[in-house]
Amino acid sequence: MQITIAPGTQLFVDIEGAGLVPDGASMRVKPTLLLLHGGPGYDHSGFKPAFTHLADIAQIVYYDHRGHGRSSRCPPEQWTLDTWADDVVRLCDALGISKPIVLGQSFGGFVAQRYIARHPGHAAKVILSSTSPHLGLVRKLAMFEQLGGQAARAAAQAFWQAPAPATWAAYNQVCMPLYNTCQAADLQARGRTLFNEPILFASASGEQQTMNLLPGLAAAACPVLVMVGEQDPVCPLADSLDIAAALPLRWMQLARFANAGHGVWRDRPEAAFARLREFILQPT
Repeated sequence: MQITIAPGTQLFVDIEGAGLVPDGASMRVKPTLLLLHGGPGYDHSGFKPAFTHLADIAQIVYYDHRGHGRSSRCPPEQWTLDTWADDVVRLCDALGISKPIVLGQSFGGFVAQRYIARHPGHAAKVILSSTSPHLGLVRKLAMFEQLGGQAARAAAQAFWQAPAPATWAAYNQVCMPLYNTCQAADLQARGRTLFNEPILFASASGEQQTMNLLPGLAAAACPVLVMVGEQDPVCPLADSLDIAAALPLRWMQLARFANAGHGVWRDRPEAAFARLREFILQPT
Protein backbone atom coordinates (compact mmCIF):
# COMPACT_ATOMS: atom_id res chain seq x y z
CA MET A 1 0.00 0.00 0.00
CA GLN A 2 1.01 3.61 -0.46
CA ILE A 3 1.23 5.75 2.68
CA THR A 4 1.41 9.53 2.40
CA ILE A 5 4.00 10.88 4.82
CA ALA A 6 4.24 14.43 3.46
CA PRO A 7 2.57 16.39 0.68
CA GLY A 8 3.48 14.69 -2.58
CA THR A 9 5.48 11.92 -0.88
CA GLN A 10 4.18 8.37 -0.64
CA LEU A 11 6.10 5.40 0.70
CA PHE A 12 5.33 1.84 -0.26
CA VAL A 13 4.56 -0.11 2.92
CA ASP A 14 3.82 -3.78 3.53
CA ILE A 15 2.82 -5.06 6.97
CA GLU A 16 3.15 -8.66 8.14
CA GLY A 17 1.29 -9.95 11.18
CA ALA A 18 -1.17 -8.56 13.66
CA GLY A 19 -0.04 -5.99 16.18
CA LEU A 20 -2.68 -6.90 18.75
CA VAL A 21 -3.10 -10.60 19.51
CA PRO A 22 -5.17 -12.71 21.94
CA ASP A 23 -3.22 -13.74 25.03
CA GLY A 24 -5.31 -15.62 27.57
CA ALA A 25 -8.02 -13.34 28.93
CA SER A 26 -6.51 -10.22 27.39
CA MET A 27 -5.10 -8.77 24.19
CA ARG A 28 -1.33 -8.33 23.94
CA VAL A 29 0.46 -5.67 21.93
CA LYS A 30 3.37 -7.01 19.91
CA PRO A 31 6.32 -4.69 19.23
CA THR A 32 6.64 -3.19 15.77
CA LEU A 33 9.80 -4.09 13.86
CA LEU A 34 10.47 -1.44 11.20
CA LEU A 35 12.90 -2.63 8.51
CA LEU A 36 15.18 -0.15 6.70
CA HIS A 37 16.55 -1.76 3.57
CA GLY A 38 20.01 -1.47 2.03
CA GLY A 39 21.28 0.18 -1.11
CA PRO A 40 21.04 2.99 -1.76
CA GLY A 41 18.85 2.42 -4.77
CA TYR A 42 17.41 -0.98 -3.79
CA ASP A 43 14.04 -1.87 -2.23
CA HIS A 44 12.72 -3.84 0.73
CA SER A 45 12.46 -7.19 -1.07
CA GLY A 46 15.80 -8.45 0.29
CA PHE A 47 14.13 -8.92 3.69
CA LYS A 48 11.54 -11.33 2.28
CA PRO A 49 10.82 -14.08 3.10
CA ALA A 50 13.55 -14.42 5.73
CA PHE A 51 12.10 -11.98 8.27
CA THR A 52 8.84 -13.90 8.39
CA HIS A 53 10.73 -15.89 11.07
CA LEU A 54 10.09 -13.00 13.46
CA ALA A 55 6.40 -12.44 12.72
CA ASP A 56 5.32 -14.47 15.74
CA ILE A 57 6.94 -12.01 18.15
CA ALA A 58 6.68 -8.71 16.26
CA GLN A 59 4.51 -6.95 13.73
CA ILE A 60 6.85 -6.40 10.79
CA VAL A 61 6.72 -3.24 8.71
CA TYR A 62 8.57 -3.35 5.39
CA TYR A 63 8.90 -0.18 3.35
CA ASP A 64 10.85 1.35 0.49
CA HIS A 65 12.80 4.52 1.29
CA ARG A 66 11.72 7.72 -0.40
CA GLY A 67 12.75 7.58 -4.07
CA HIS A 68 13.28 3.81 -3.93
CA GLY A 69 11.40 0.76 -5.11
CA ARG A 70 7.64 1.32 -5.21
CA SER A 71 7.76 4.58 -3.25
CA SER A 72 7.22 7.86 -5.03
CA ARG A 73 10.12 9.44 -6.86
CA CYS A 74 11.63 12.65 -5.54
CA PRO A 75 14.20 15.24 -6.66
CA PRO A 76 17.89 14.50 -6.02
CA GLU A 77 18.12 17.20 -3.34
CA GLN A 78 15.98 14.91 -1.17
CA TRP A 79 18.40 11.99 -1.50
CA THR A 80 20.01 12.64 1.88
CA LEU A 81 20.43 10.72 5.11
CA ASP A 82 18.69 13.52 7.00
CA THR A 83 15.60 13.20 4.79
CA TRP A 84 15.51 9.40 4.97
CA ALA A 85 16.07 9.47 8.75
CA ASP A 86 13.26 11.96 9.26
CA ASP A 87 11.04 9.77 7.06
CA VAL A 88 11.23 7.07 9.75
CA VAL A 89 9.44 9.45 12.11
CA ARG A 90 7.05 10.66 9.40
CA LEU A 91 6.09 7.09 8.54
CA CYS A 92 5.55 6.16 12.19
CA ASP A 93 3.36 9.23 12.65
CA ALA A 94 1.31 8.31 9.57
CA LEU A 95 0.82 4.71 10.75
CA GLY A 96 0.34 5.52 14.43
CA ILE A 97 3.42 3.58 15.49
CA SER A 98 4.84 4.41 18.90
CA LYS A 99 8.30 3.25 20.02
CA PRO A 100 9.27 1.03 17.08
CA ILE A 101 12.19 -1.35 16.98
CA VAL A 102 14.15 -0.03 14.02
CA LEU A 103 16.48 -2.33 12.06
CA GLY A 104 18.79 -0.75 9.50
CA GLN A 105 20.68 -3.03 7.13
CA SER A 106 23.79 -1.68 5.33
CA PHE A 107 22.71 1.66 3.80
CA GLY A 108 19.59 1.32 5.96
CA GLY A 109 22.04 1.29 8.85
CA PHE A 110 23.40 4.66 7.71
CA VAL A 111 19.83 5.95 7.88
CA ALA A 112 19.29 4.35 11.29
CA GLN A 113 22.48 5.92 12.66
CA ARG A 114 21.34 9.35 11.48
CA TYR A 115 17.91 8.60 12.97
CA ILE A 116 19.55 7.92 16.35
CA ALA A 117 21.30 11.29 16.18
CA ARG A 118 18.26 13.29 15.04
CA HIS A 119 15.52 11.49 16.99
CA PRO A 120 17.20 9.83 19.99
CA GLY A 121 14.03 9.31 22.03
CA HIS A 122 11.86 7.93 19.24
CA ALA A 123 12.74 4.22 19.10
CA ALA A 124 12.29 1.50 21.69
CA LYS A 125 15.36 -0.29 20.29
CA VAL A 126 17.64 -0.04 17.26
CA ILE A 127 19.50 -2.76 15.35
CA LEU A 128 22.47 -1.71 13.22
CA SER A 129 23.14 -4.61 10.86
CA SER A 130 26.16 -4.95 8.56
CA THR A 131 26.71 -1.22 8.34
CA SER A 132 29.41 1.45 8.57
CA PRO A 133 29.71 4.93 10.07
CA HIS A 134 32.00 6.24 7.31
CA LEU A 135 33.35 5.25 3.90
CA GLY A 136 36.43 3.52 5.36
CA LEU A 137 37.86 2.82 1.91
CA VAL A 138 41.18 1.46 3.17
CA ARG A 139 39.37 -1.21 5.17
CA LYS A 140 37.07 -2.10 2.28
CA LEU A 141 39.95 -2.51 -0.14
CA ALA A 142 41.90 -4.68 2.30
CA MET A 143 38.92 -7.00 2.81
CA PHE A 144 38.11 -7.27 -0.88
CA GLU A 145 41.74 -8.12 -1.58
CA GLN A 146 41.75 -10.71 1.21
CA LEU A 147 38.64 -12.39 -0.17
CA GLY A 148 39.07 -11.91 -3.91
CA GLY A 149 42.65 -10.91 -4.63
CA GLN A 150 43.94 -7.98 -6.64
CA ALA A 151 41.08 -8.10 -9.14
CA ALA A 152 38.52 -7.54 -6.41
CA ARG A 153 40.60 -4.79 -4.83
CA ALA A 154 40.96 -3.01 -8.16
CA ALA A 155 37.25 -3.24 -8.96
CA ALA A 156 36.30 -1.97 -5.52
CA GLN A 157 38.76 0.90 -5.71
CA ALA A 158 37.56 1.92 -9.17
CA PHE A 159 33.92 1.98 -8.10
CA TRP A 160 34.29 3.73 -4.75
CA GLN A 161 36.60 6.36 -6.21
CA ALA A 162 34.36 7.02 -9.23
CA PRO A 163 30.85 5.54 -8.84
CA ALA A 164 29.30 5.28 -12.31
CA PRO A 165 27.64 2.66 -14.54
CA ALA A 166 30.94 1.39 -15.96
CA THR A 167 32.70 0.93 -12.62
CA TRP A 168 29.50 -0.48 -11.12
CA ALA A 169 29.31 -3.19 -13.80
CA ALA A 170 32.78 -4.46 -12.90
CA TYR A 171 32.11 -4.15 -9.16
CA ASN A 172 28.84 -6.03 -9.53
CA GLN A 173 30.57 -8.87 -11.37
CA VAL A 174 33.74 -9.17 -9.28
CA CYS A 175 32.94 -7.81 -5.81
CA MET A 176 29.30 -8.59 -5.15
CA PRO A 177 29.84 -12.38 -5.09
CA LEU A 178 32.25 -11.79 -2.18
CA TYR A 179 29.63 -10.14 0.03
CA ASN A 180 28.55 -13.45 1.56
CA THR A 181 30.20 -16.69 2.57
CA CYS A 182 27.33 -18.93 1.40
CA GLN A 183 25.50 -19.17 -1.89
CA ALA A 184 22.16 -17.38 -1.77
CA ALA A 185 19.33 -19.66 -0.73
CA ASP A 186 17.11 -17.99 -3.32
CA LEU A 187 19.01 -17.43 -6.56
CA GLN A 188 16.16 -15.39 -8.02
CA ALA A 189 16.01 -12.88 -5.17
CA ARG A 190 18.20 -10.24 -6.81
CA GLY A 191 16.07 -10.39 -9.94
CA ARG A 192 13.04 -9.32 -7.90
CA THR A 193 14.75 -6.21 -6.58
CA LEU A 194 13.68 -2.87 -8.02
CA PHE A 195 16.89 -0.87 -8.49
CA ASN A 196 17.05 2.91 -8.95
CA GLU A 197 20.69 3.28 -10.04
CA PRO A 198 20.91 7.11 -10.01
CA ILE A 199 20.41 7.17 -6.23
CA LEU A 200 23.29 4.72 -5.79
CA PHE A 201 25.70 6.76 -7.89
CA ALA A 202 24.65 10.08 -6.35
CA SER A 203 25.01 8.81 -2.77
CA ALA A 204 28.19 6.78 -3.31
CA SER A 205 29.92 9.70 -5.02
CA GLY A 206 28.46 12.33 -2.70
CA GLU A 207 27.37 12.01 0.92
CA GLN A 208 28.95 8.61 1.53
CA GLN A 209 32.40 9.93 0.61
CA THR A 210 32.54 12.31 3.57
CA MET A 211 29.95 11.08 6.09
CA ASN A 212 30.96 10.53 9.69
CA LEU A 213 28.07 9.12 11.71
CA LEU A 214 30.06 8.35 14.86
CA PRO A 215 29.53 11.59 16.81
CA GLY A 216 25.74 11.31 16.57
CA LEU A 217 25.71 7.85 18.14
CA ALA A 218 26.45 9.36 21.55
CA ALA A 219 22.83 10.56 21.54
CA ALA A 220 21.45 6.99 21.67
CA ALA A 221 18.79 6.70 24.37
CA CYS A 222 17.67 3.07 23.93
CA PRO A 223 19.28 -0.36 23.51
CA VAL A 224 21.25 -0.67 20.27
CA LEU A 225 22.34 -4.05 18.89
CA VAL A 226 25.27 -3.95 16.46
CA MET A 227 25.35 -7.08 14.26
CA VAL A 228 28.31 -7.84 12.01
CA GLY A 229 29.68 -10.68 9.95
CA GLU A 230 33.42 -11.07 10.39
CA GLN A 231 33.89 -11.75 6.65
CA ASP A 232 31.94 -8.72 5.45
CA PRO A 233 34.06 -6.89 2.85
CA VAL A 234 31.92 -3.80 2.24
CA CYS A 235 31.08 -3.02 5.89
CA PRO A 236 34.06 -4.62 7.62
CA LEU A 237 34.18 -5.78 11.22
CA ALA A 238 36.32 -2.81 12.27
CA ASP A 239 33.54 -0.44 11.17
CA SER A 240 31.07 -2.12 13.52
CA LEU A 241 33.62 -2.01 16.32
CA ASP A 242 33.87 1.76 15.74
CA ILE A 243 30.09 2.01 15.98
CA ALA A 244 29.98 -0.03 19.17
CA ALA A 245 32.68 2.12 20.77
CA ALA A 246 30.80 5.31 19.89
CA LEU A 247 27.53 4.20 21.52
CA PRO A 248 26.83 4.81 25.21
CA LEU A 249 28.07 1.73 27.04
CA ARG A 250 24.79 1.22 28.91
CA TRP A 251 22.88 0.81 25.64
CA MET A 252 25.36 -1.01 23.38
CA GLN A 253 25.20 -4.71 22.51
CA LEU A 254 27.55 -6.28 19.97
CA ALA A 255 27.00 -9.55 18.11
CA ARG A 256 29.83 -10.85 15.93
CA PHE A 257 29.28 -13.79 13.60
CA ALA A 258 32.17 -15.89 12.34
CA ASN A 259 32.03 -17.23 8.77
CA ALA A 260 29.38 -14.66 7.85
CA GLY A 261 29.38 -11.72 5.50
CA HIS A 262 27.00 -8.91 4.61
CA GLY A 263 23.59 -9.44 6.19
CA VAL A 264 24.46 -12.16 8.69
CA TRP A 265 21.05 -13.85 8.42
CA ARG A 266 21.96 -14.81 4.85
CA ASP A 267 24.97 -16.89 5.97
CA ARG A 268 24.08 -17.80 9.57
CA PRO A 269 20.27 -17.69 9.65
CA GLU A 270 19.71 -19.77 12.78
CA ALA A 271 22.23 -17.87 14.87
CA ALA A 272 21.25 -14.47 13.49
CA PHE A 273 17.53 -14.86 14.01
CA ALA A 274 18.08 -16.36 17.47
CA ARG A 275 20.02 -13.23 18.44
CA LEU A 276 17.40 -10.95 16.92
CA ARG A 277 14.64 -12.76 18.82
CA GLU A 278 16.56 -12.43 22.05
CA PHE A 279 17.05 -8.69 21.52
CA ILE A 280 13.45 -8.03 20.50
CA LEU A 281 12.11 -9.87 23.54
CA GLN A 282 14.48 -8.27 26.04
CA PRO A 283 12.62 -5.98 28.46
CA THR A 284 13.63 -2.32 28.25
